[in-house]
Amino acid sequence: MGLFDKLTGTLRPADGVPPAAAEQVRAALLGCNRADVPYVIRNGAPDDSADLVAEWRMTEPAWENLFIQSQLTRAVRIRMRLVEEDREVRVVEEQREVTRVGDPPRLQISSQYSRGQDRTVSRHWTVQRGEGGGLEATETFRFDGAELREPLQNAVLTHGWTWRSVVFGKL
Repeated sequence: MGLFDKLTGTLRPADGVPPAAAEQVRAALLGCNRADVPYVIRNGAPDDSADLVAEWRMTEPAWENLFIQSQLTRAVRIRMRLVEEDREVRVVEEQREVTRVGDPPRLQISSQYSRGQDRTVSRHWTVQRGEGGGLEATETFRFDGAELREPLQNAVLTHGWTWRSVVFGKL
């Protein structure tokens, strides 16, 4: 792994892992969807300029309540293009600031935008008295951009493809 790969977040599969077909990689990425995670992986729409898009579920009612209660202020989206000739998944990770407006509150995208690997980790703790009378801290919310990125990377790497982050230029 070169210095530029390390800076951009490009990962290569282990030696000896045979590359799978593009449809197998696509199926593996879509297979990262589960009902118990706060993100969704979907096929890209024409305006996404990507084959697949992974994003936090901020519009679904069950998850929206969680995000509003935790005061999350960042929306993360990963756009992916499968390049079969090079056996790589080209990735653009985007972050947008969000605010809450109205009553009941709804999320509104602000004008702040950035791209590149997101290293945001947000944790909320509740401190209360435990059974023994001492103070105990309990984690009540956790947001980590890696929770979205890592399952996708693992799916790509185990199928013998390269995870190539695109920092500059088009996907």
